[in-house]
Amino acid sequence: MEPDVAKFADGSVLVRLGDTHVLCTAKSVDGVPAWRRGTGAGWLTAEYSMLPAATADRTPREAVRGKQGGRTMEIQRLIGRSLRAVVDLESLGERTIYIDCDVVQADGGTRTAAISGAYAALVVALERLRPAARWPRLPLFEDVAAVSVGVVDGEARLDLEYEEDAAASLDMNVVMTGEGRLVEVQATAEGEPFPRATLDELLDLAAAGVARIATVQQAAIAGARGGAGGPAPSGGQEAAGGSGTPPRDGIG
Repeated sequence: MEPDVAKFADGSVLVRLGDTHVLCTAKSVDGVPAWRRGTGAGWLTAEYSMLPAATADRTPREAVRGKQGGRTMEIQRLIGRSLRAVVDLESLGERTIYIDCDVVQADGGTRTAAISGAYAALVVALERLRPAARWPRLPLFEDVAAVSVGVVDGEARLDLEYEEDAAASLDMNVVMTGEGRLVEVQATAEGEPFPRATLDELLDLAAAGVARIATVQQAAIAGARGGAGGPAPSGGQEAAGGSGTPPRDGIG
């Protein structure tokens, strides 16, 4: 994860997992939606898009087509839900945090990469807002990351690339907090139903992947310009040291 790639964002991260690259930004705007005004609480929302040349076949921009597709709406709602699960909206104040995730290059797992990168961008943004907001601690309950897992040729695999995902008999997206609590699990058998034991095996594999992503997230947060530092949210993981990119199996 490379921090500070967007000059005017409050927080930004370019996340690379193999050949999937997603630019994630966080921007704070004063005010909240009408239904939330006067409550003193804030809001967080997310938008997701894929650049036309992110895949082998060019995909027309949805703005040109005049409407968002169902897949886009489903993914951006997932990103928003995943981050709101760990943000203390009551302490945020009447401001809205906009998360924007733009897929630069896609090779599977774009939604999970977006969630993991968006969390890092969010923490950097909140650290920079902290002096003006006068928060005694960041308005975060814990950290969050996401990863894809699946079964390909009878083998449980982590972070499926496109060809693996297309061949998988079972694919699953897992959003998990630093304490190992589940935010969302999206699992689908592509043919034959799968047993509970397989679900448990894949959740364990996902937990190991999320732990590795958390280390990379914290390195990116610590490396942000201006010394944003780690979030150390109550109940969440402490900042993990180290930097660099683990080899792809594929968190990278």
